Order: sequence, then C-alpha cells, then structure tokens
Amino acid sequence: MTEPTRKYSISMPRDIAEAARARGGPSGLSAYVAAAVARQIERDNLNELIQVAEAEHGPVSEEEVQALRDQLHEARTRQTGDGAHAA
Repeated sequence: MTEPTRKYSISMPRDIAEAARARGGPSGLSAYVAAAVARQIERDNLNELIQVAEAEHGPVSEEEVQALRDQLHEARTRQTGDGAHAA
C-alpha cells in the first residue's frame, strides 16, 4: 500500500530542478524528488548507526573495509558466474 501524499512547496536552484525534471521521465519531478529524499534519509540513518557503532566499538580500519568489499565482490562474482559486477 502506498503512503498518502501531500503537496509541499520547496525551493531549489533552477538548474537542479530542470535536471531532476528531465530525469524524472514519465514518473515526474515529484516522484524523482521523493525518491532522492528517501535515499538521503536512508543514508542519514546509516550514518547515525555507524556513529553509534564506532562510539561503542571504535572506528573500522581501511583494511577491514577493503576486506568486506572484497568479500562482497567475490559473492557477486559467484552469484552471476561471470565476474561482471565490480565492488
């Protein structure tokens, strides 16, 4: 089920609005902007979780990050069987 929508008035630079309108295609500007805002909220929530985890356990090293990227890449390669996906 889709959440009910409500109309809002926002301001943004014209070039950004026009680029978003062009990319919105048949779904339109509102759908494009709503999806962009939803992604930003997800990122903000993830950043908050990372801050909490790092406060409790310390920061993750670059080596640990790279090891996890390598694991993800290997899993994608196994899943597709062709190695076409990159991390």
